[in-house]
Amino acid sequence: MKPTSTPSPNADPTLTFWGAAGGVTGSMHLIETGNHKILLDCGLHQGRREEARQRNGHFPFHPTQIDAVIVSHAHIDHCGNLPTLIRQGFDGPIYCTPPTRDLLRVMLADSAKIQEEDAAHINIARNYAEPWVQPLYTVIDVEKVFGRLVSVPYGRDTDVTKTVRFRFIEAGHVLGSAMVYVTVAAPDRDRTLTFSGDMGRRGLPILKPTGAVPPADVLVCESTYGNRTHRSFAETVEKLYATIRDTVDRGGKVLIPAFSLGRTQLIIHILQQGLRERKLPEIPVYVDSPLASEVAAVYRAHPNSLSDEIAQALREGHGLLGGDGVTYVRDFEQSTILATRPGPSVIIASSGMCDAGRIQQHLKQLVDDPRCTIILVSYQASGTVGRKLLDPKPTVRFQGRDWNKWIDVVHLDGFSGHADKNDFLAYLEPLAGKVGKVRLIHGEHEQADALAATLRDAGFDDVGVPAPGDRVAIG
Repeated sequence: MKPTSTPSPNADPTLTFWGAAGGVTGSMHLIETGNHKILLDCGLHQGRREEARQRNGHFPFHPTQIDAVIVSHAHIDHCGNLPTLIRQGFDGPIYCTPPTRDLLRVMLADSAKIQEEDAAHINIARNYAEPWVQPLYTVIDVEKVFGRLVSVPYGRDTDVTKTVRFRFIEAGHVLGSAMVYVTVAAPDRDRTLTFSGDMGRRGLPILKPTGAVPPADVLVCESTYGNRTHRSFAETVEKLYATIRDTVDRGGKVLIPAFSLGRTQLIIHILQQGLRERKLPEIPVYVDSPLASEVAAVYRAHPNSLSDEIAQALREGHGLLGGDGVTYVRDFEQSTILATRPGPSVIIASSGMCDAGRIQQHLKQLVDDPRCTIILVSYQASGTVGRKLLDPKPTVRFQGRDWNKWIDVVHLDGFSGHADKNDFLAYLEPLAGKVGKVRLIHGEHEQADALAATLRDAGFDDVGVPAPGDRVAIG
């Protein structure tokens, strides 16, 4: 990537797409207006280890020149490279919603731990050959992020510079997630930009619904499932229950890799419903994730961001935080024996794409057991272990070796927290004729190109799918 050039002070404000352009990870987009540079998201690129290390360690601009960062939500592919940005010289404010502020504290600390452990594992595998591999960032770098966080409630106009202000709008994707509506003052007229962040599905439990998308000169919208229609939520829940019952009948265990923020809370809610309604046998459910336990505490602290049903359950002291048949596992030693405990059980562990975290230790123990099942309930990006599990091969490679893949692999995409094609149409069709340009990001090309065609058919004249480094004028 070549560093972006600086627009003339009299030129239209611009947006340059640096991350999640032509792919689904590493969200990062640069607003330039006059002498100011504002970053929308600063996410980790996830995928093949060496490529990810290179992309995450080198920015296509100078971090010292960034005035501010606006973060859409706390998923690591949207916020996880903030410590690197600060490590390389950024010293401005980082704006986010109040729930995102609290989630960043636990999500980034966990990410730093993973970075440190990953570097240590590589060095061990290389017999400590010099030069040693250094972590992308450490817990010390993460602590520097916390002093820069500025929490902004939904719906409040906030000045970033004398000419740039923004507003957060509920996105309905995870706790604290937001669309970002940016206004840039100019001599002739204000220029506007709507950044969708990740948009939630209609009709899912737990969170408040996605708000109305504001019309703007430029609409930047995610497209993760732009050409897919999710299986109905009710049908997916029944498929989950049936898969668990079948596995229990075989005497096996169920592994559910799930991101600690968002998907884990949804799966817990569904399993607790199944246990209460006797649609599931009475088997232990373990949430093997200290991070998920900390995330649950943040949910308790922000009931105003939750649906009325979930907020009431939290006030009554049950649901999401354990109990009702669900046990959180924090201790590592206890974690190591979960997969070898006698009898069936359900083990929920991160990461959602099986690329790191405790799910890998359980997968090592159970991947060659045909009685067991792994249920993939998240999007599986290209190059990840989760995507490899879906490949029709008798083996799967992770942790430096090939493993016999005799475990049953089931993919249920109906739990996705991302909007699908029908959701996008519901959210965006009212804006036809009210938006100047649409740029689709955070989607593989097949999905983004298909959504672009759908939006053109719906009456949007200027729809594009940018590549990394592409720039669009805001106006």
